[in-house]
Amino acid sequence: MRYPICRHTLDLLILCFVVLALSGCAGVKVSTIDTEHYMEQRRGDVLTSGELSSYTGSALQVLGLERDLCMEDGEPCRAALYSTRGLTEERRLSSLAELWLHEAMRREKDDEGNPATIAAYLETARFAYAYLFLSERPMQERTLEERPTQVRDYYNFAVQQAIAHLFDEQNSIRKGAEAGAKLAIAGWNISVHLNGRSGTFSQDIVPEAVLPASSLSFDGLRNQYRRDGLGAEMVAVLPENKNKDAVWSQMRYPALTTIAEFPGESLADVLAADSVILHIYDPFSTERISIRGCDIPLAGNFTSGYGLWLARSEFATQSLGTLFGQGDMLEAPHVYLMQPYQPDRKTVIMIHGLASSPEAWINVANEIMGDDKLAREYQIWQVYYPTSFPIPLNNAAIRSAILQTLKDLDPSGKNNASNDILLVGHSMGGILSRLMVSSSGEQLWETLLANRQFDSKLRKQVRDHLQDYLFFEPLPQVGRAVFIAAPHRGTPFADKSIARFIAGLITLPVKIVTGVIEPAIQLVAPELKEKKQPINGIANLSAKDPFIVNAANLPIAPDVPYHSIIGNDTPGKSLAESSDGIVPYSSSHLDGATSEKVIASGHSVQETPEAILEIRRIMHLHLAQ
Repeated sequence: MRYPICRHTLDLLILCFVVLALSGCAGVKVSTIDTEHYMEQRRGDVLTSGELSSYTGSALQVLGLERDLCMEDGEPCRAALYSTRGLTEERRLSSLAELWLHEAMRREKDDEGNPATIAAYLETARFAYAYLFLSERPMQERTLEERPTQVRDYYNFAVQQAIAHLFDEQNSIRKGAEAGAKLAIAGWNISVHLNGRSGTFSQDIVPEAVLPASSLSFDGLRNQYRRDGLGAEMVAVLPENKNKDAVWSQMRYPALTTIAEFPGESLADVLAADSVILHIYDPFSTERISIRGCDIPLAGNFTSGYGLWLARSEFATQSLGTLFGQGDMLEAPHVYLMQPYQPDRKTVIMIHGLASSPEAWINVANEIMGDDKLAREYQIWQVYYPTSFPIPLNNAAIRSAILQTLKDLDPSGKNNASNDILLVGHSMGGILSRLMVSSSGEQLWETLLANRQFDSKLRKQVRDHLQDYLFFEPLPQVGRAVFIAAPHRGTPFADKSIARFIAGLITLPVKIVTGVIEPAIQLVAPELKEKKQPINGIANLSAKDPFIVNAANLPIAPDVPYHSIIGNDTPGKSLAESSDGIVPYSSSHLDGATSEKVIASGHSVQETPEAILEIRRIMHLHLAQ
């Protein structure tokens, strides 16, 4: 059955069909974005997601370029962007920086040749540099925008990768640093300028490699500290110090920050130039730099070099080998500078304990470097010494090493670094630190004579032989000391059978035995030769040891404030009867201390957050006073 349709209705249907056909589907549709993808949409780019950012995507759309096609073959798209004037300079330059970064990463992944990869990274850095410093709007007007942060990351990453390739694969930058000449690589003329980094790049000391700090991750460090800003955060690998007689050395893995500068008076000059200047900075000594009239924070990584040093040092193996006379033994104290020497900064000297090494200060030193104020005002030195040696010998040897280091770095002794030093010692290192600020006077000598009859000739021989070990005065350069879990009056643990057994296993270097210990026994107490009583660091820690008993009463320099940090691993006992499991409170406690902090902890109390906060508090106090 057919139903008639009025002519008017049919015309109306035809009109609607025509309108719909001409207009197509709805022009705009709306959907919601979940919170999970919020940041991805706003900040996703080739670095974070592997895809071009929405900023670059929209710029390509304006020019009628397909994003996917540009990722497959970027050259036509880069050419179109470079020549167009249909975009603002900011959109054009930032998009070119991202496209060149995608190209560099693609070449690196496909291994199409290192020179071409370096060139692509330098192009990335060039366009990012132009966007940041040569756009129409000044930098301060774009501070809160997303895009400058992205482009800064393109710049930092590109410079980082270019430097890493130049060192690791071409080795060319090392030759250029040695010769002081420009390098011609992949169509670029590259020159290196040293900004306070002569201790790292010079004709005598040139890194074997430079590693991106961002590529290093460490177990055992609670935090990694860095400063946000412009520049590639790197770690240099310096040649190993072959001078076995040296008493001190610079950090072998210093932090570097590299800035790539592209010369030229105008944007056109910068984009047309084929030269780049790589500025090498020490982030510990330089916080801000000036680029084309802009005051910029310099990026810096303060943990990676320290972590790499500890990871590659094999301190744990060597310290135990030294204790038992095996392997590559440490035969004398050595002072390690944790960063290049800074004459105007105060010095903190850290001394570890028995059977230990600078690894005892892993998180202490790192947390100090992570404190902005302390990192600006202090430099850290760590003393590494053979803990198997008798304490009197180490006292003399460490004193000598510190004084020689100060003399070599500051012959006049007038630098801030050479005065008002803060000394921090843990366990046996705490005893040694206290001896560094104590006066022996004639007390140890008179105690030695009390039970012995020496004629004048023998008395002179004994005094001459033991002069360095029984007579000492406070180091005048030290202005404050911190003693941590220090057994000033010895520890009962040293008298336990296991400790005595270990002490009997300790082997000292022949030159120490024949040159110091055996002559001293022969002169002072020949009867000990028959008893074969061990004389070493562990035996010295006994509460009955004559040196420990008498040294505990030596006066500390009256003008040197000192602090105690003590562990308590016996919560059920009174403070006077407490212990950290190794050292009793009664041995660690010192009357007259400016402060005493007792922390619920075992003997390795220096690694606890509470102890580190206390050390930092004392360091701030030291600055204030």
